[in-house]
Amino acid sequence: MNSRRFLLLLSLVVLTGLLAAPRAWAQGKRRVVQFTGIVASGDSLLGVPGASVYVPKAGRGTTSNAYGYFSLAVLAGDSIVFRSLGYRNQTIVIPPDYQRQSFSVIVTMQDDPTMLPEVRIFPYTTEQAFKKAFLALRLPDDKGTSAADNLNEELMRKIFNSQPMGATANFRQTMSQQQYNLDRRMGTAPNPQSNNPLLNPFSWLQLVKQIKDGEFKKKEGVDY
Repeated sequence: MNSRRFLLLLSLVVLTGLLAAPRAWAQGKRRVVQFTGIVASGDSLLGVPGASVYVPKAGRGTTSNAYGYFSLAVLAGDSIVFRSLGYRNQTIVIPPDYQRQSFSVIVTMQDDPTMLPEVRIFPYTTEQAFKKAFLALRLPDDKGTSAADNLNEELMRKIFNSQPMGATANFRQTMSQQQYNLDRRMGTAPNPQSNNPLLNPFSWLQLVKQIKDGEFKKKEGVDY
C-alpha cells in the first residue's frame, strides 16, 4: 500500500515537472526586437551621422547613416548605448516584458564640449635627445644649392629674354589697347587730329582768336 502511494506521488511530481518545463523555458527565452530610430542633435534635431549604437553585454552594434537613422536587432531587456564624438553618452533599455516585434525611438544627443589636452609628437624618445640632435644639426651653405643657382643673375636675365608672353600678360596688353582706343574716340588720348594742328578744329579756333587779338602784329623794336 505504501509503495503504491509512493509510486503515485512520484508520477504526479514527474508529470507536474514536465508540464511546467515548457512554460519556464518560454519565460527564460527573451523576445527578439527590431530596434530602429534616429540619432539627432539636441539643439537642432538634425541627424547625427556615424553615431555608435552598441549593446555592451552582447558585444554587437551598428552606426547611424548620413541622416542619423539606424536599425539593429536586440533582445528584450537589453541596454543600448549611444555614443558620438562631441556628445554625451545616452542609454536606452528595452523593457524585459516587451511583447512587440519592433521598438522605435528618437535619441536626442546633448553637447559635451570637452577640451582635450595638448599632444606634442617628437621623433625622439626624450626632449633631451631632441635638443641634442637639434644643436648638432649642420645646415648646408647657400653656395652650390639649387636655390642659389636659380637666383643667378645671368640665368635670370636669359629666362627674362627668352620667356614667352603668358596668358596674364596677353590679357593686360589687350585690355590696355582697348582702353587706349576708347580714350582716342572720346578725345582724351593722343590721336592724329590732336597731334596735327591743321586737322584739329580747336587749334583753328585758337588761331583765329590769336589773330583777332593781334598777337601776330609786328611790334616796334622787335626783330622777327
